[in-house]
Amino acid sequence: MSNPNNQHTKTLSDIEIAQAATMKPILEIARDRLGIDAQHLSPYGHTKAKLSLEYISSLKDRPDGKLILVSAITPTPAGEGKTTTTVGLGDALNHIGKKAMICLREPSLGPCFGVKGGAAGGGYAQVVPMEDINLHFTGDFHAIGAANNLLSALIDNHIYWGNELGLDPRRISWRRAIDMNDRSLRSIVSSLGGVANGYPREDGFDITVASEIMAIFCLASDRADLQRRLGSIIVGQTRDKKPIRASQLMAAGPLSVLLRDALAPNLVQTLENNPAIIHGGPFANIAHGCNSLIATKAALKLSDYVVTEAGFGADLGAEKFIDIKCRKAGLRPDCVVIVATIRALKMHGGVAKDQLKHENIDALRKGFANLERHVDNMRSFGLPAVVSINRFSADTEAEMKTLLELCAKIGVDCVLADHWASGGAGAAEVAKTVVKLTDSGQAAKNFKLLYPDTMKLEDKVRTIATKLYGASGIAIDADAQARFNELEAGGFGHLPVCIAKTQYSFSTDANAKGAPSGHVIPVRDVLLLAGAEFVVVVCGDIMRMPGLPKVPSANHMEVTADGRITGLF
Repeated sequence: MSNPNNQHTKTLSDIEIAQAATMKPILEIARDRLGIDAQHLSPYGHTKAKLSLEYISSLKDRPDGKLILVSAITPTPAGEGKTTTTVGLGDALNHIGKKAMICLREPSLGPCFGVKGGAAGGGYAQVVPMEDINLHFTGDFHAIGAANNLLSALIDNHIYWGNELGLDPRRISWRRAIDMNDRSLRSIVSSLGGVANGYPREDGFDITVASEIMAIFCLASDRADLQRRLGSIIVGQTRDKKPIRASQLMAAGPLSVLLRDALAPNLVQTLENNPAIIHGGPFANIAHGCNSLIATKAALKLSDYVVTEAGFGADLGAEKFIDIKCRKAGLRPDCVVIVATIRALKMHGGVAKDQLKHENIDALRKGFANLERHVDNMRSFGLPAVVSINRFSADTEAEMKTLLELCAKIGVDCVLADHWASGGAGAAEVAKTVVKLTDSGQAAKNFKLLYPDTMKLEDKVRTIATKLYGASGIAIDADAQARFNELEAGGFGHLPVCIAKTQYSFSTDANAKGAPSGHVIPVRDVLLLAGAEFVVVVCGDIMRMPGLPKVPSANHMEVTADGRITGLF
């Protein structure tokens, strides 16, 4: 968020606020707030540390806390503030006397140097050290990228040394990965330069956060499960279409070695010195969009309330959190917070970005259809929801009154929040509402998944499209249909589906704001992630490797003579 109410914060950027923070030693946070001795932590400097997996395992008999999922309306250039709300709500719960933690994803370097920004929150609702978190952090993403590309190297090396497994170079599905937006790497030809460099073949790169290694990393329950999943990766097929797995290349062991330290979750703090775990970071438009399962389960053992987020709007992140992560891990949210802004709702109602500062009740009413659908979608999972409105200085009293009336009409609590400018105290009312909903037990009685495991893959996609996206149906390309049939015949029909589509609309048209209905969702490609144990369904023109904008955020960054980073948000 970039337009706070509070005048004294108006001239400070997010990074300036973060750099002025008074951080406590992370070992002190762990000891005093969580009761964790220093022997169970591996410090990465003074303000961040990794939490021992053995210690996490020792917590298994403790009761779980309440799980609060933060999601949002369909994102717009006007900004919604989902991560900021997650941080602010965690601080607010502690502010009202609850023992709470937040669980976030690690930011990808792609958006940091591209256009979207980081993932450490904003204003006075941030996790720190902000620069470290948004850049190299503890090296987890580098380990994931290295593991991904080691498998690529092992594939090409196997072919070079005789190809005993009969892997068909035309049917290699494993792609390389890099944690950067680079459209030129989407499709490449590798191994050029003669016999000594191997067999030339078509290849390409995905951004690391969209890789199967990232998905496995975030869904693995422990080291043994990680290695099992890595071995289950299908890298390609033989000429007669028999699958070749990473285990046949003896790859699971060395990949696990590279990921050994990364698998331990990272402990940091908020600006208010409350504990936070940040671990894993898949995108929600092209991957499953949730932080690591290990981190979430650890936080549930260490606190009474855990606030976590799932990427982009609730149609993507929240759906995948529930139908993939909760399905696989036996988790259940106790409450969903749907983040919105009056600015963004007016944009969904047809207002241009440069006109959002002007009051427009009609556009707000029209754009409210987007929020209403997200609320209805969460209710279809049997989950109670609360709407949290991030306040901007240009919001008028008439607009706020209208929004409260619209929410009351559909029977959902709507709370105005000001955590950007005021930290946890600014979200205290949201926290009180969340406690009321989580303690009501509604989710325990009503929670349900959207579809059963036994439903055919294409019907799972159709169910999501019609029930959550408002579509009239799906249109499956011939090649995608053949792939669906092949996966069903191969015994993968029980897996959940992960929709890859634009985050900017319920449809596959990024310009279709509000709550479009009656559209058709085109299915272009189907990808099996056998190790992650879900099927990615590519819809519309979404890319698994983003490109940089004309003027990337990188253009504004530099390091001062005294080593201080500037221009990073």
